[in-house]
Amino acid sequence: MPIDPTEFRSVLGRFTSGITVIATRDSSGKNHGMTVSAFSSLSLVPPLVLVCIGHAATIAGAVAAATHFGVSVLGAHQQAVAQRFAESDTDRFEGIATSLGAGGVPLIDGAIGWLACKVYARYDGGDHSIIVGEVLDAGTRDGEPLLHYRGAYRRFDQ
Repeated sequence: MPIDPTEFRSVLGRFTSGITVIATRDSSGKNHGMTVSAFSSLSLVPPLVLVCIGHAATIAGAVAAATHFGVSVLGAHQQAVAQRFAESDTDRFEGIATSLGAGGVPLIDGAIGWLACKVYARYDGGDHSIIVGEVLDAGTRDGEPLLHYRGAYRRFDQ
């Protein structure tokens, strides 16, 4: 018998994760991005990461067509950015400072880490797509991470 979806969500909510913004740029030059906590490292050699995007997500089509994507690891000072990119009825990039990384991907300025990736593989994973990216370029800056635990943003000192 399958597990109850509410119980499954409750258990997974107890897994603390960092907060990222996944972003890409379409062929017309428009940026697309969203807040994602389903992100992970996959391999050191070659350097691979993976991200999971729901089929119903507003950026699902843009990510499905993309050859490159960026990952911005948000710092504790960027909770408003995380909230902005989690909303669906706004221009998520309006008023948000970005820089372009390798492959022309938008990266959030002030993030404590960033990765510019080339799509390496795509897989179906139930109601999500799993996108594996080969890291082309990366960088860090000092700062405390923004965390997600039990449906809320957190910091180490909370």
